[in-house]
Amino acid sequence: MGSDQIVALLRHTIETALWMGAPLLIAAVVVGLLINVVQVLTSLQDMTISTVPRLAAVATAVLLLMPWMVRRIGMFTLQLFSDFRPFVR
Repeated sequence: MGSDQIVALLRHTIETALWMGAPLLIAAVVVGLLINVVQVLTSLQDMTISTVPRLAAVATAVLLLMPWMVRRIGMFTLQLFSDFRPFVR
């Protein structure tokens, strides 16, 4: 296996991982920013006020995006194993 194949495989793997993690991180950041604005406006500085809604948003995003994520990971795995010959050499 040549170095160009290794780089291509790693690039594709990292790209897939970013596609999987980006929606969850975006949901956490958006909810975190909204909660922090509310905390600044109301002067409530309790940590659970910002943590619990962020966890709930990420859990909701995981449940809503699960079919898309499974399909994306399935396509990645199928593509990886369907053309396995270059990796054996």
